[in-house]
Amino acid sequence: MKRLPKLGLLYLDHVLRFFDKSNFKGWREPIEIVTYHWGNDKDRFISEVKRKKIDVLIGNVPATAYETFREIARELPEVEFVPSLDTQFCNKSKENVTRFSRKYDIPIPNTDIIYEEELIEKYLENADYPRIIKRSYGASNYGGYFVHKVDSSEEAKNLIAKSRYYPLYTQDFVPMEADIRVMLVGHKPVCAFWRRPPEGEWLTNTSQGGSMDYQDVPKEVLDFAVNVSKSANAEYWACDIAVAKGTGDLFLLESATAFAAFPYIRDWIGQYLMWKFGRGLYKLPNIPLYNWEELGKMDSSVLRVLRNITFGEYQPSSDGEFFTGGKVSEKGELIRDCDYHILDTDSEGKKVEEWSSDIYNYQTNFRKNSMKQSDIEEFLK
Repeated sequence: MKRLPKLGLLYLDHVLRFFDKSNFKGWREPIEIVTYHWGNDKDRFISEVKRKKIDVLIGNVPATAYETFREIARELPEVEFVPSLDTQFCNKSKENVTRFSRKYDIPIPNTDIIYEEELIEKYLENADYPRIIKRSYGASNYGGYFVHKVDSSEEAKNLIAKSRYYPLYTQDFVPMEADIRVMLVGHKPVCAFWRRPPEGEWLTNTSQGGSMDYQDVPKEVLDFAVNVSKSANAEYWACDIAVAKGTGDLFLLESATAFAAFPYIRDWIGQYLMWKFGRGLYKLPNIPLYNWEELGKMDSSVLRVLRNITFGEYQPSSDGEFFTGGKVSEKGELIRDCDYHILDTDSEGKKVEEWSSDIYNYQTNFRKNSMKQSDIEEFLK
C-alpha cells in the first residue's frame, strides 16, 4: 500500500478558517490540525508540526503573521507549505502585488509607492488627480472601505493625516466599466463574476451598492487570470481584473490565495490537493468551464450550503455542442473546456525562495535599515 504524505491544516486563533477536514472527503489517512496562538508561539508551533510528523501544511497566512511564517518555513525545510509562502507573497500587501505584477509583466494601473515620509507631502502636491489611494497592508480592501478616490492634493493630504496609511500606495484613477473576480484551481477558472458600480459611482464592491452577475465573462479575462495564477505558482487563486471604460483594457487590481469562496469551491480545492499529493489514488475533480453561469442562478443562501458538487465527463454529440454553450471569444474563436486543463504546480520550484523577506519586507526594512526612497526605486518604476 502506498504511503501517503501526512496532511496538516493550518489554523490561527481569531482568524476565519478556509478549510476543514470535510473538504478532503475520502482522504484515507488522519489529517492533523495545528493552531498558531500568536505572541511568542513560534517555537511551540514548530515543535508541534515536527512532533506530528506533518509533510504538507495547508492553509492561508494572514498579513499580520506573514513574516513570522517566513521564519517558521525556514525552520521546517522538509514541510511543504500549501500555498507556499512565495505564492502567498501577494496576501501580505498591495505593494507586493505591484512587485509581483512588475516582475511578470502583468498590466496594472500606474502605481507609486512612497516610503520616505518627507517625500509624501511633496509627491501629493505635484501628483495628477484624481488618484486612488489604498491601504497597502493585507490582501483585502474590506468591501472597499480602505480604497479611496481623491480629487485634489488637499483631499489626499487630509486622508493621509486621518488614516495614517503607510507607505503611501497610490495609483492612477482608471475609469472602469466593471471589474471581474476570477477564482482558479490548478490554474483553471472555476468561478467568475462581474461586479459593476452603481450609476454615477466608481466602487464596484457589493457592500458599496455594486451589483454582480455571472454571465458572459470574456475568454480574454479568463486567459488573463490563468496567466496570473501560473505566475504565482498557485494551487488555488483569485484575482480582481478591471475592465477599463472605453478601451476594454484589462488591469490586475488585487490577487491572493485568501478570498471568500463558497464551500463547494473549497471542496474542489480539497479534491485537487488530494490528487496532487495522493500518489495516483485520487482523480482530479472535473470542473466544466462556465459552470458558474448555471450555479449562479441559484440564490446565494443555497450556494452557501452546497457541498461536494461533482460533474460527469461530458462527451460532445455529433452536433458539436459543448457545456460552454457555443461561446466564442472576441476573436470569433470557439471557447472549449478542453483548452483549460487543471494543472499541477511546481513543487520543486518552491524549494528556493523567490520573494525573500530579507529583501522584500520593505514595510519593516525601510525604517529598520534607515533606507532611502532611492534604495528601492528600481522596484517601483
